[in-house]
Amino acid sequence: MDPDALIFDLDGTLWDTSEICAAAWNRVVRGLGIDGREVKADDMRKVAGSSHIEAVRRVFSDLPEDVIARISELSAIEDNRALAESGGILYPGVSENVPRLRAALPLMIVSNCQAGYIEIFLETSGLSSHFVDRECWGNTGQGKAENLRRVIRRNGLRAPWFIGDTEGDRAAARENDVRFVHAAYGFGSVADCDETIREFAEIARLIPS
Repeated sequence: MDPDALIFDLDGTLWDTSEICAAAWNRVVRGLGIDGREVKADDMRKVAGSSHIEAVRRVFSDLPEDVIARISELSAIEDNRALAESGGILYPGVSENVPRLRAALPLMIVSNCQAGYIEIFLETSGLSSHFVDRECWGNTGQGKAENLRRVIRRNGLRAPWFIGDTEGDRAAARENDVRFVHAAYGFGSVADCDETIREFAEIARLIPS
């Protein structure tokens, strides 16, 4: 069945914020007086696809849960503040091809990010008018599969495609019985997929004319 919408993951699919968010987390850690820690961009890429608090938990696995909760709370705020100032790095082809894709199909975003993060992407990228819906862990407290399900239901979709870069994205697509397109230029590998794109512009060739 031809797609009736395209639903995108965000980090590793539409943009990369690893450098900016690593610096933001380091400011939070220093502010809390936690010595001997430096979060690298690669650390951020390794936990991409996790909910914000789970990403913090994985990076700071030896810290107690109350400290993890505090880092999660403050880093979510600092991430958003820093990104609102500078924006993230859009993958090549995103700014040019999103408007073309929107001319063919409704576009949506589902992410495991904190509240406000998708909105910052939309504002700083200048692409807000091209996405008709979005959902995230920070809004619902739910994982990607459930948030994907919510977007599908409230938009009455029959055959959306989900485009993402991690195994968690693939699992969410499979749980909702939707076609999964792997963004192989992103942060993760997957067990299987229906289609693979090695640069963002390739998504256009998959859409029936």
